[in-house]
Amino acid sequence: MLLFLSLTITAEILLRRFANFSLQGSDELGGYTLAIVGAFGFSLAALERAHTRVEILVERVASGPRAILNLLAMFGTMLMALFMAWRGWAALMESIEFKSLSGTPLMTPLWLPQSIWVFGLIVFAVVTTALFVHATILFYRNREQVNKLYGLKTVTEILEEECIETSVRGAK
Repeated sequence: MLLFLSLTITAEILLRRFANFSLQGSDELGGYTLAIVGAFGFSLAALERAHTRVEILVERVASGPRAILNLLAMFGTMLMALFMAWRGWAALMESIEFKSLSGTPLMTPLWLPQSIWVFGLIVFAVVTTALFVHATILFYRNREQVNKLYGLKTVTEILEEECIETSVRGAK
């Protein structure tokens, strides 16, 4: 989707510059693409422990309280994902009910891009719910594992990931 969007925007720029012509709709497609990629990207970020956290506090807390904070962070992420899926579903149902169209020359039936977007939000809600359930089970069995799997990435973990990515890119 992002590659298609990049090509469309490039064509739009070139056509406007050299042919005084517009494709009419690349900005609309860009908005849909951003929403859809973002919705699915939230799940990947949750699995990669890449969502933003306030490190200054968490780093200075002992292991036991840190596990509680990590569990609460996962709970909060799950609640936000569920809320987003719920409100996204409501927006989709409203678009279907009122047969809403985009206010652009494309006049896109909004349920088309919204259904993919809502699916991404539902995936995010399912992923974060599963992660929260797993973190809760670990909390009662082994709190250090909660910190390892759901806490902030250490500098060593980040460097190891970068080294692996660099070696994979170098091998290609």
